[in-house]
Amino acid sequence: MTTIAALDTFYPGELWPDNNGVHINAHGGGILLHEGTYYWFGEHKIEGTAGNAAHVGVHCYSSTDLYNWKDEGIALAVSDDPASDIVKGNVIERPKVIHCAATGKFVMWFHLELAGQSYKAARTATAISDTPTGPYKFLESFRPNAGHWPINVPDELKKPLTPEESATLAALNLHGGPTPGYPTDQIFRRDFAGGQMSRDMTLFVDDDGAAYHIHASEDNGVLHISQLTADYLRPSGKYARFFPGQFNEAPALFKRNGKYYLLSSGCTGWDPNAARSAVADSIWGPWTELGNPCIGPNAELTFDGQATHVLPVPGIPDAYIFLADRWQPKNAIDGRYLWLPIDFTADTPHIEWFNSWDLSYFTDR
Repeated sequence: MTTIAALDTFYPGELWPDNNGVHINAHGGGILLHEGTYYWFGEHKIEGTAGNAAHVGVHCYSSTDLYNWKDEGIALAVSDDPASDIVKGNVIERPKVIHCAATGKFVMWFHLELAGQSYKAARTATAISDTPTGPYKFLESFRPNAGHWPINVPDELKKPLTPEESATLAALNLHGGPTPGYPTDQIFRRDFAGGQMSRDMTLFVDDDGAAYHIHASEDNGVLHISQLTADYLRPSGKYARFFPGQFNEAPALFKRNGKYYLLSSGCTGWDPNAARSAVADSIWGPWTELGNPCIGPNAELTFDGQATHVLPVPGIPDAYIFLADRWQPKNAIDGRYLWLPIDFTADTPHIEWFNSWDLSYFTDR
């Protein structure tokens, strides 16, 4: 039997073996802390370009120290039923799990694209389990907030598109990235009845137990923040639009000293770009943009990575870890993870590259 040496250091961008010596397969993921154990959920990739679609499901790992991870298997498996929304070959991205204290359930949300439809569906989806490692039962996929207007738009915009607006919008080549003539006040109106588009996403649970779904919407041009119902299973209908026309994706939201922080990226496909950051006193804004938090060599490309989660480290004051993915779309299973410490100058976050580091970074500064 092979003995795997215990780790006590993070090596950003390097292979990260689990308890079986296999590179961790949990891409675009997030961390849940429950009763002293960390659970890492992420996209399970396979080799080659085929790995950019979901052929297995959502993988789960557990740890008590953040360095060493035990393979807990597939938390949510894709289906063999062609009628299922999560049939093999669909796209499952950025799965996140939160624990609902009110119900005792573990609730998973993820971005879902239906098999064979590329990125046209733009749905979010949910699954539920009685235990953190699963198995999770798939519940449904949908576009959120159907029949609800954003809380931060003027009344004069709370109306359907005119025929002229519809024709102009239909003529645009909206492809999920910056587009000449992108309309900042039409797509949410177009999608009012059927629900808002939802692609890259994350979840956030506030100190009062309220949970939020943060997602790229309106063909990626606008970020939406939606409050969830008390059971965390559906949008409550209360949501707001932010950064219209700026094309933010890869959102990661956290709270520090009563302020809300948002990290994200621009929309450049699989290619990296400069990270973005913003701060607000309320999750409903207004949000103040702070620029690229990364510093040092290759900072303009987020160290060739893209944000997926920010982890507050319990028991260590003012300790936050930036989690990012270094995508490998030509061989998806070889995607690497960038875990780096976040520092603050006053209320501005900074992320510096380290070839290696450990948690003593936070206690020794």
